[in-house]
Amino acid sequence: MVVDRIPSGTRDVLPDEMRELRAMTDRIRAVFDRAGYGEVYTPALEYERTFASDRAGRGWLATPPAYRVFDEQGNVLVLRSDMTIPIARLVANRYQHSELPLRFSYLAHAYRSVRPQRGQSREFLQAGVELIGSPSPEGTAEVLGVLCAALDSAGLQSYRVGLGDAALYPSLLEQLGIGEEIRERILRELVDGDFVGVEREVAALSLAGDDAELLLRVPQTRGGPEVLEGLAGPLHDAGSGMRTVHAMLAREVAARIIFDLGLVRSLGYYTGAVFQVYDPAHGLPIGSGGRYDELLGLFGRPLPAVGFALNVERLHIALTGEERGRPRAQT
Repeated sequence: MVVDRIPSGTRDVLPDEMRELRAMTDRIRAVFDRAGYGEVYTPALEYERTFASDRAGRGWLATPPAYRVFDEQGNVLVLRSDMTIPIARLVANRYQHSELPLRFSYLAHAYRSVRPQRGQSREFLQAGVELIGSPSPEGTAEVLGVLCAALDSAGLQSYRVGLGDAALYPSLLEQLGIGEEIRERILRELVDGDFVGVEREVAALSLAGDDAELLLRVPQTRGGPEVLEGLAGPLHDAGSGMRTVHAMLAREVAARIIFDLGLVRSLGYYTGAVFQVYDPAHGLPIGSGGRYDELLGLFGRPLPAVGFALNVERLHIALTGEERGRPRAQT
């Protein structure tokens, strides 16, 4: 008997888990709804050009699409690799004259290429929001509040949110005169969490001792508000922005924040504050987001924007891990 296999990076979800996922996402949806974020759904298939950074097929705004097909007219279509770009397209096409800010939420699958040996997912369910037309710091603080409310509603207890600035480390590299090619290599290693690779690249630059030490120290600096003290140059500007956002957060949200000076995202459209969700019950980030104030302009309506996406499967794994680690009530 031949048993049909499924593609690597995909999986079947059985009834017990499906019930748990449905209950969890219903609670998250309720948070989005109470915060005024209307749910949208966009096509899983988009024109390839929608994801092109130069709008002509060279370079990518997000992770390069993993799957391409042709329609009957010969147009190249792709399965979406995230939801932020389709919502940017949606705003430019359908909300050209609408009053701002615009608030959208979604629960939808995205698709990305994977390295099978790492057990990564090709298809994954995301729950997230996009706040369009609200500048920093107000918009960033609002979205961080919605993020924490969603995680609380899911039942997660031990999570923390790392807050950084997408421009901080690239600006530092540029200020020190690091060439573009080397800058890109260092940033890729930071995205992968490869600090040994960063150290190797910095050592090869033969910089002055203080400059080399700064490049190695900054990406490993994280903690409370004290880590923002004494920052100079581009670090000072980024630190001031993070302090301002932090001051606007509700006390229970601010208590969840960890400042992370080395936080770098792989998606090229982020322009300012960036954040990731961590939980000790799961070894990978379970959510991420940030500001993308230049993305909407590529679709014809320049607007500031910020959002986040939660990986629903990772969130469920973290929640299950927390529940297993809690002491049982005495009877």
